Amino acid sequence: MAEGPKTIEVNLLGRTYHVACDDDERAALMQAVAYLDAKMNEIHKAGKVMGAERIAVMAALNVAHELLSVKLGAGFDIGHAKRRISAIVSQLDAALAKQEKLF
Repeated sequence: MAEGPKTIEVNLLGRTYHVACDDDERAALMQAVAYLDAKMNEIHKAGKVMGAERIAVMAALNVAHELLSVKLGAGFDIGHAKRRISAIVSQLDAALAKQEKLF
């Protein structure tokens, strides 16, 4: 039987928080924490926003903007990437097919 979420300790902008997380999601959570902490530290070091709560809100807005830019295609073109990957797979398949004829 699978265990429920465990509480782990994370640090954001020097403050400690306890977060419930399943073991199989821990690595992804820690990556998210590291990313958010870096964003919050960037804002803090710029010195234009004061207070942890305001810094957190600004960081959340920046991360949400990045996510929406990718989802809406204003940043990374996922369709182009998929087409490029398909072309590479086709080239690899063709190269491997030639190798199979040698044996």
